[in-house]
Amino acid sequence: MKIYNTMTRKKEEFVPIVPGEVRMYSCGPTVYDYFHIGNARPFIIFDTMRRYLEYRGYQVKFVQNFTDIDDKMINRANKEGITVKDLGERFIAEYFKDAQALGIREASVHPRATENIDAIIEIIKNLEEKGYAYCIDGNVYFSTKKFREYGKLSKQPLEDLEAGARIDVNEHKEDPMDFALWKAQKPGEPAWESPWGMGRPGWHIECSAMANRYLGKTIDIHSGGKDLIFPHHENEIAQSECANGEPFAHYWMHNGYINIDNQKMSKSLGNFFTVRDILGKYDAEVVRFFMLSAHYRNPINFSDVLMEQSKSAVERIHNCLEKLEFLSANAKDRAMEASETAFAEKINSCKQAFIDAMDDDLNTADALAAIFDIVSLANTSLSAESAKELIDSALSAIRELGDVLGLFAKKETEIDSTEIEALIAERNDARAQKDWKKADEIRDRLKDMGVELKDTSAGVQWTYRPKE
Repeated sequence: MKIYNTMTRKKEEFVPIVPGEVRMYSCGPTVYDYFHIGNARPFIIFDTMRRYLEYRGYQVKFVQNFTDIDDKMINRANKEGITVKDLGERFIAEYFKDAQALGIREASVHPRATENIDAIIEIIKNLEEKGYAYCIDGNVYFSTKKFREYGKLSKQPLEDLEAGARIDVNEHKEDPMDFALWKAQKPGEPAWESPWGMGRPGWHIECSAMANRYLGKTIDIHSGGKDLIFPHHENEIAQSECANGEPFAHYWMHNGYINIDNQKMSKSLGNFFTVRDILGKYDAEVVRFFMLSAHYRNPINFSDVLMEQSKSAVERIHNCLEKLEFLSANAKDRAMEASETAFAEKINSCKQAFIDAMDDDLNTADALAAIFDIVSLANTSLSAESAKELIDSALSAIRELGDVLGLFAKKETEIDSTEIEALIAERNDARAQKDWKKADEIRDRLKDMGVELKDTSAGVQWTYRPKE
């Protein structure tokens, strides 16, 4: 498998530190609100990366943090008259609701910044003792000029970065490029005891401390959105490598931005959408499919037109799966003929194409194309006369590969199938007696219930389509 490494700006063969094991850290949300559609992309992409690594036989320890203390959280909590802790609890719960809907599995560990204050303090003390950090009025800053490799991820020389730096009001750091590791308590803010007085951690140090605690000093993969390359991930590298004296991560993966109708998403343009907003209009599986329909490093454009296209594509897959399940239930369990054996080999070739695509820097767009190749083969070549083994091979291939992408799981119906089957049997009797009026009435009744019928040579295939 090859991964495009942001650090080297090229694709590299993936070789984990420990054979058969992968330690992966992915930056999670700041829990002051519902997460937006831009956040959803890295959550879905790197959940898929984890799924694929597991599919390929790796044991993956996947850590995704929650930032549950920062300025935005403090401001919103004060505005609502609640504690920062209560605000965090609320939106962590809401994160899991939306993430579960999108097929995003829970991480191996979801550490919270506020539950790792001790680890954060330890790494800051370490940096201070080694001369990489200094304290001014209870604030502790990292001295970027002490780390000669600063800027190596973003590929920007320190002089260029320095030109765009500024010192915020009330900051007294020694250099504009230095960043906060620990912030002295301000009136009304939550705070913890530390060697530098009451205060709270800076944003960047949280991830270094949590990655170190749950995955070790050096990890295999660190991932996140492109917007995190600088300064967040650059700062993580600086403080982690200075504290530990070892490389922080071997592979850096970053996904491209999301635009809304070809414009950058922003609240000022009125095109800022939370996932909760989107799920009110589109099925969660359609959203996930859309996110995986383009290569993760490329920018992607979110629009109603593209979402409708994704909806149609997902429906096509499910229609094929429903057809295959129906054929499998009614097919003859016989040995495959020579032509069918050759067809089965075509399905295996599609599965290999899927693996080749995913091995090529997680190319989910081409991986989806391989699944659609199986669908096309199944739709054009399989029938009630096909061997059950062949039908099942196509069905299981689509389910297996879909599961790697977190897509195309069997949908549970909310309707009593016994009643449906009884009505279909009654309709069949009416048709046998040439009572077309009664047969049509039963079909209409089923349609009103959201059940669509399809008469085939193998019998009546029914599909539940709940009305929106």
